Amino acid sequence: MGARSTGRESALQMLFALEVSSDPAPRVVTNYWRETPGDPEGREYADEIVLGFAGAADKVDSTIRKASTNWRIERMARVDRNVLRLGAWELVHRPDVPRAVILDEAVELAKRYGSEDSSAFVNGVLDKIAEDLGRLDQDR
Repeated sequence: MGARSTGRESALQMLFALEVSSDPAPRVVTNYWRETPGDPEGREYADEIVLGFAGAADKVDSTIRKASTNWRIERMARVDRNVLRLGAWELVHRPDVPRAVILDEAVELAKRYGSEDSSAFVNGVLDKIAEDLGRLDQDR
């Protein structure tokens, strides 16, 4: 697994912790790395995602709400919601990362940590977000 893949996995765990904790994002990040050494190569990317999301949470959640017309974000499964937050943040803030990579990585996280239906749900919502943002693969 590459550095960004392990970073995304760590970021997902931290986003989950951020959601269930009353701690600010920097403290969640510090506590996570204290308890889970993880892959040092993926650490910088994980921190960027979590701290970046925390600074833009309302905008990211609004983007997800707009793309998931049949699901309120508050009613989504926690894993699905946080995978979507990770993917949506990357789609908005990391134009250097190809759309296909972001979607593929999010779908894999949803398969690994979510329910049987999570990967299809995450793929559909992130695909809509990518289209709304004009993030198209080069082969389209």
